[in-house]
Amino acid sequence: MTEFPDNVVEMINERLGGYNKLLGLRFVQALPEKFVAELDIGDEHRQPYGLVHGGVYASMVETVCSTGAALNVFSEGKSCVGLDNATSFLRAARTGTLRCTATPLVCGRRSQVWDARIHDDQDRLIATGRVRLLVLEPGAEAAGEKLSLDKDPGSEPSE
Repeated sequence: MTEFPDNVVEMINERLGGYNKLLGLRFVQALPEKFVAELDIGDEHRQPYGLVHGGVYASMVETVCSTGAALNVFSEGKSCVGLDNATSFLRAARTGTLRCTATPLVCGRRSQVWDARIHDDQDRLIATGRVRLLVLEPGAEAAGEKLSLDKDPGSEPSE
């Protein structure tokens, strides 16, 4: 089983990247078998009816599952990319804090499947999701470049 340093939550939050920062997502727990992130609902998360936009739930599911999968293969020099995200919206939310908890279902050599549950601050189940990910070997490329956490997540691709 993968072991993480004590400051892994801080390390994740420092490397969230532009979209996750824009979303306002923050990780609060990171263990090999459980990743948890939260988001405080604001106007930017609501659609015209005043409800949290479904894309917020799908984004939370994608990020928390992908982060868990990636950290579980990081020590092997591998990375993960999402192949499929199925998110179901179960209950509407307007205000408060959303908490997404992701756990692995399958952690194989070539693929992983992670399950996620989003609850509101009243512990009501708001959405569920499942993400299937491809495990990539060291040095793998995506969109024409090698995948690396060494780069600034907001930097432009090199030529």
